[in-house]
Amino acid sequence: MDVVSDAISAVRLGHPSSNRVRVGGSWCARLDPYDGAGFHVVLEGGCWLLPDGGAPVSLGVGDAVLLPHGTGHVIAHAQVDAAAVEKAVPLEQWLTGTGPRTRSDHGEVEMLCGKYRLDRSRVHPLMAELPKVVHLPNRVGSHLELRAAIDLLAGELDARRPGSCIALPSLLDLLLVYMIRSWMTEATSGAWPGVLGDPVTSAALRALHSNPAAPWTNDRLAAEAGVSRPTLARRFTTLVGRPPMAYLTWWRLTLAAIQLRDTPDTLAAIARRVGYGSPYALSHAFDREFGTTPGRYRAEAAGRSPAVR
Repeated sequence: MDVVSDAISAVRLGHPSSNRVRVGGSWCARLDPYDGAGFHVVLEGGCWLLPDGGAPVSLGVGDAVLLPHGTGHVIAHAQVDAAAVEKAVPLEQWLTGTGPRTRSDHGEVEMLCGKYRLDRSRVHPLMAELPKVVHLPNRVGSHLELRAAIDLLAGELDARRPGSCIALPSLLDLLLVYMIRSWMTEATSGAWPGVLGDPVTSAALRALHSNPAAPWTNDRLAAEAGVSRPTLARRFTTLVGRPPMAYLTWWRLTLAAIQLRDTPDTLAAIARRVGYGSPYALSHAFDREFGTTPGRYRAEAAGRSPAVR
């Protein structure tokens, strides 16, 4: 796997959800903070997004917005005042068409709204550094893959077609990938766009993520990246924030945590898959890194599991 795929897979849980909604007049809907990531895509008309503690964002036709940290927010027909925000109806109620709306000269708006379930206990730094609001304006010639995914998703939501139970969650997963890719191409801050744009560091990360259980050494990884060991160590540590072998240890243990959360596999099987010679070695490293044993982590993850839809 590559870094972006692994970073998303590490936090993603269950199936994403989405709704297509069309509304006219004056309206104001609120989504409280939640354990997940949300998105809105404007298909027709325009509206405003008012994130908690952030600047209002005007959304036009074709604009997409991702809230990767589950930031509470209001969406409304206009840049409404504090009194209107206080009276905003819950988003779930608004999506079903049961929330109050008033007639006015405001035109109709059509949107795709959705959520991804995420487990924030083990977040890759790439996901952690995403801003509270990722606004991707619709500009001619930009984000062509994202536009295609939005069109496919909108078409699939128009009518329930054969295979839609598989198509919809797959398209929603694709939409998340494309929104993060689009952010990376435009980002003016954050370390990870630069990390993955550096040929040496990205080559090393690609090797580690492709086969994390391999018996990696600094020399072997430097050869894979096509540079000397000191060059790799300097560039990798500067950009990623930790040396290559320290990153590898952290990623192996993160993979172990994901498998403890998502599978019933034995600790011995997980240890082999992530590059540890024995369950004891994995357990010792896991406790040192995360401050808990694999058994306790699995029990806590099971307790966090069900719920959000």
